[in-house]
Amino acid sequence: LCLFFYIYLETGLNSANSQITTKKRCEEEDDEIVRQEKESCNPTEVRMSQIVMPCHCNHRQELSVGQLLKWMDSTACLSAERHAGSPCVTASMDDIDFEHTISVGQVVNIQAKVNRAFNTSMEVGIQVSCEDLFQDRHWRVCHAFATFTVCCFNAFVSKVTLRPIAPQTHKEKVEYSIAAERRRVRMVHDDIIKDLLSSGSIQPDSLSGYNAVQAEKTKVESVELVLPPHANHQVNTFGGQIMAWMVNVAMIAASRLCQAHPTLRTIDMFTFRGPSKVGDRLLLRAIVNNAFKSSLEVGVRAEAYQEEGPNRHINSAFMTFEVLDKSGKPCALPRIRPEPVEGERRFQEAIARKKIRLDSVAFVSSSQTSVYLSYNNVSALKMLAAKKSWRLSTEKDQVCLYTLEQKSMLSIRVEKVVDVPAATAFALLAELSNRTLWDTHYKECELIQRVDEDDFIYRVVTPSVLQGKVGSPTSSPQKEEILQDFILLTSVRKPCSPGDPYVIALRSVTLPTHPPFEKCNRGEVLCAGFTILETENKKSLIRYYNQASPEVLPYISNDVAGLSSSFYHTFCACSEYLIQHKLHPTAEADQQQTLETPSPTKTLQSTQL
Repeated sequence: LCLFFYIYLETGLNSANSQITTKKRCEEEDDEIVRQEKESCNPTEVRMSQIVMPCHCNHRQELSVGQLLKWMDSTACLSAERHAGSPCVTASMDDIDFEHTISVGQVVNIQAKVNRAFNTSMEVGIQVSCEDLFQDRHWRVCHAFATFTVCCFNAFVSKVTLRPIAPQTHKEKVEYSIAAERRRVRMVHDDIIKDLLSSGSIQPDSLSGYNAVQAEKTKVESVELVLPPHANHQVNTFGGQIMAWMVNVAMIAASRLCQAHPTLRTIDMFTFRGPSKVGDRLLLRAIVNNAFKSSLEVGVRAEAYQEEGPNRHINSAFMTFEVLDKSGKPCALPRIRPEPVEGERRFQEAIARKKIRLDSVAFVSSSQTSVYLSYNNVSALKMLAAKKSWRLSTEKDQVCLYTLEQKSMLSIRVEKVVDVPAATAFALLAELSNRTLWDTHYKECELIQRVDEDDFIYRVVTPSVLQGKVGSPTSSPQKEEILQDFILLTSVRKPCSPGDPYVIALRSVTLPTHPPFEKCNRGEVLCAGFTILETENKKSLIRYYNQASPEVLPYISNDVAGLSSSFYHTFCACSEYLIQHKLHPTAEADQQQTLETPSPTKTLQSTQL
């Protein structure tokens, strides 16, 4: 007994020491990554530090958001011009969430660098932090992504082609990879609200209420004359100045509704539709579109005009405000009664924008609105693949199994080089319904919905590892095989530039039209998928990722512990399937092209995260 107890104790101590060593090694690796990030010198990086003076602040002695936007736009523009070698202008700015306010006497630190350059535009990432000089404290205020284009003064050249960015650090490579997905979102941003409203997915809200305030009372109209101090070095009106003026009129409109001093929380993505120059008159209009329980949305429109000629639409933006009490909690706000026709349209659009913000777009309607779901899907897989702390667990016949432990989450990566061109492997693996031919865990795989040419929704049935209750309160006899099913959004992406991998990303979504079956457990895939990279001699490095959920954890734990080799056999079957079908990679894909794309209204019957 003493001998067994000693062996048990020794094993436990070794296991504990091993866990401590692994944790320490991971922490050292993280510190090394941070050190490399600090030592790296990005040629496009620009830093700005400004001490907040009383002239920069509002009545509460807090930094004006308009002033902060001017500093952010200046820093980002300098970064873009450093890469382009030519004057640049702001094309758009993504959503901005302001996490904290900045007080007078504190220091604002702004860092901007080009994440990725496309053909004629580039994405600049902006990080804003605050520093308290007397308490030696730092905290993040907000981050944003701006798109810049190059100004071409040569009459014989219509556009300037930008040279590509070469990311160096781990963080730069992640941002470089995900920038392509953010670009997809920007390109269809203007059509998203229209699609949501036209398909009837947004339930009409009450347009009036008890003691509701008429929207006309919140209207603000202001004219600004563009003077030389308001212009940039290209004699165009500085984009940051336009944003500051828009924030000013929006603040007045919000104050008229709540009869208090509101705090700006978010600015939705906006696009500059045209330039403005010195001598222009900028007409700024603002009105409260809708008021919710503790927040309100203000719409702002900027138009430019000369003494003669029509008004030119420069920009539109939507800003969300809150009114905070003495303890910093949001106060209840009065309801709004919109104007007929146009006011009612803005009222309903505000509801749609709020739903997008809160639900991270819980709908898949057309090819436009699906990009938000697919963006989350693809970016999650790319960020998982970019992690540096992967550990080799087992290796057999060139099939390698890696694990990644982060807090309470376990992820796996299985990889192998296959003698199949990357494009062919991508075409075969992207058709998820064919996975039943090589993966024994896939009992059924049915295409439910073709959202667009790059995004599909499948229902997958696999054996269940949960032997408890099934689906709803009903249960199955113990002798009957218990199954589980998944509703998976599959997003496929081809490389945007040489060196990028093919991506097949999988994640679970919820379709009210496909509720859980009584004889199936409804499983969840947090993040999974393939990356396929072209190697030498037209071979492919295929990597499969899976972030462990309760439905797959028993399989992963057995493989990691060496008690099972299911991943090895499955990956070998996948390799054999690819080799056997590499001469006819598009046979199944052609069959899918014949499927009818559902109408936006039918598809929008709501796909929720």
